Amino acid sequence: MRQSRAGGERVESAAAMSDERPRHSAQQPYALPRQATRIVLVRHGSSAVAPPGAEPFGLLDGHSDPPLAPPGREQAEAVCARLEGERPGRIFVSTLRRTQETAAPLLAALGAEPTVVPELREVHLGEWEGQFTNRVSSRDPTMAAMLAEQRWDVIPGAEPTADFRRRVDAGLHRVLAETGPGGTAVVFSHGAVIAEICRFVTESRPLAFLFAENTSLTRIAHVRDGNWVLRSFNDVSHLPPPD
Repeated sequence: MRQSRAGGERVESAAAMSDERPRHSAQQPYALPRQATRIVLVRHGSSAVAPPGAEPFGLLDGHSDPPLAPPGREQAEAVCARLEGERPGRIFVSTLRRTQETAAPLLAALGAEPTVVPELREVHLGEWEGQFTNRVSSRDPTMAAMLAEQRWDVIPGAEPTADFRRRVDAGLHRVLAETGPGGTAVVFSHGAVIAEICRFVTESRPLAFLFAENTSLTRIAHVRDGNWVLRSFNDVSHLPPPD
């Protein structure tokens, strides 16, 4: 044991008292700052698909506007039961009814009203509007070109990339402003919109986060002064495993 003398008395050194072994603290989990704005992005439930050759669903402002399919309603019940315990301060939906029908169980449980944000509606697909699922299933070569070039406007007549980015950015910042520091919002939106928000937050390639599943949860947070973090992506743990 190392010792020192002070005033004729023997005094143990700090190193000796600590047994000369470094102390290690357990790593603490990351916690968002108290003033961070938390935003939960929810892709809508599975929507009805018009069979090939059948009359397509009606349009709303040029966008296909199908209702939820029966499985989509079950998905909506499951995701809303999970979110109910988080007691979000604000709930946002797009103009399209598949987001509004997905949010309905949560709104009913909380006795809340949604805020409609038109800027967070799905990307407009031009000649593919209302036919996306059928086109993908038929292996339309335009889909491969779209993924290779990482932009929606490869599809004839589709919304230009710059326009889509501007409106989604406007919608996201409206949600941020209306939720406020320290608040939590749930945003029921669409696959392409969620992908664009994740691209913005992470500065990834444009379609890196495209394939979020129906009623998946993606969590982002605004920390301060334009700084965003992606906390999770495509969480579907509230759904039963696929067959």
